[in-house]
Amino acid sequence: MFLNSLYILGGLGLLAIGAEGLVRGSSGLALRLGVTALAIGLTVVAFGTGSPELVLGIEAARAGNSELALGNVVGSNISNIALVLGLAALVKPMRVRSELIRREMPLMIAVTLLLCIMLYDGRLSRPEGLVLVAGAVAYTVFSYLVAKHGESREVDEEFDEAFTGMKQPVWLDIVLLAAGLAALLVGASLLLKGAIFVAAEFGISQVVIGLTVVAVGTSLPELATSVTSTVRDEADVAFGNVIGSNVFNILAVLGTVAVIHPFEINGLRNLDLAVMVASASLLLPLMWRGSVLNRWEGAFLLAGYAGYMYSLVP
Repeated sequence: MFLNSLYILGGLGLLAIGAEGLVRGSSGLALRLGVTALAIGLTVVAFGTGSPELVLGIEAARAGNSELALGNVVGSNISNIALVLGLAALVKPMRVRSELIRREMPLMIAVTLLLCIMLYDGRLSRPEGLVLVAGAVAYTVFSYLVAKHGESREVDEEFDEAFTGMKQPVWLDIVLLAAGLAALLVGASLLLKGAIFVAAEFGISQVVIGLTVVAVGTSLPELATSVTSTVRDEADVAFGNVIGSNVFNILAVLGTVAVIHPFEINGLRNLDLAVMVASASLLLPLMWRGSVLNRWEGAFLLAGYAGYMYSLVP
């Protein structure tokens, strides 16, 4: 048991380190290629911080443990909003100025509802996985093309400042990218091994392990990015990261998992899907009033997340 706990902790640590290396390396290379900071923030960073879910999902699918990947995505999408944005808003109220990010909130809700419709029959098939993967490609291209045209001057400057520190020697970009990918692969393998053992040892379904320990662990990159961005008055970067990551989790991660290994959704409750939809939908009314997520609203999100975690206790 002790050894498997080390596997989980070591795996989570390597996933967080790997995601950071991947984000910094890929963002640095993208800046060299002339990609705008706004486009990087809405695509590269969002997908980079979602890379732990993707690598873990692929490893789980190859090992025939796709249910853990499903629990991880559902749990991560809930924690990205309720836990990550809740904590970030508690640290400092978040004012979103980007029209593009506000427009992407309904898209995140639509993608979440699409997943629920696909899971209605109790499984995620290979054709459905292909549809999701195609959606991931379309979303990436759309976000990149729209972001290329820029936003308001304030928003563009905010993203430029956020990525100023990522201009480094090209060799360092390549090293960070390669090391990040290696850490992600090793971390996913360790975490998967430990999580499967713990689930079997305590008679807990792999979905529940994915919804809790694994989900919170793979959300650490989003948490670090969002809290740091909020402290620097870069709320648009934090929101763009979370929204992009949630869309990526459903379209790219679950789409890839289903293509590799179609699976049943044994162990996932209707409540889990309802909370995922509710957490995504809740952002809209919370943002209506001046596009600000205040501290009391952050506390509300955290309280809701604590209640959801309690509902998973046997």
